[in-house]
Amino acid sequence: MTIDVYSQYFEAEMICNDVPRHAAIVKLTSDSEEGQIRYTASVSFFPHNSEDDFAVSYDAYYEKALYQAKGRRSKKREEELLKQFPEVIDELAGAVNGTVFWEKPLREARRG
Repeated sequence: MTIDVYSQYFEAEMICNDVPRHAAIVKLTSDSEEGQIRYTASVSFFPHNSEDDFAVSYDAYYEKALYQAKGRRSKKREEELLKQFPEVIDELAGAVNGTVFWEKPLREARRG
């Protein structure tokens, strides 16, 4: 079962495939299957050309596995992963010359 533990839209800046991106969705996702748990951090930059444009294009999607082991979801582990989450996303974004503006959320965070 795949669950977005945390997701939120932010203003952002990046160019991918010659298309300027002005927003990003960031996620901490848990994926459990057959007694295994895996957590990934991801960022997807998208154009956001108007206030109501939330059409996410997945050609500028980047992710990093944060944890994988036998077991199941753990609220304590998720809180620890969320503490390092902004740094991980900044690392992913920086590797492709992107920036997430954490102080400029476009929507409230969603927790799962």
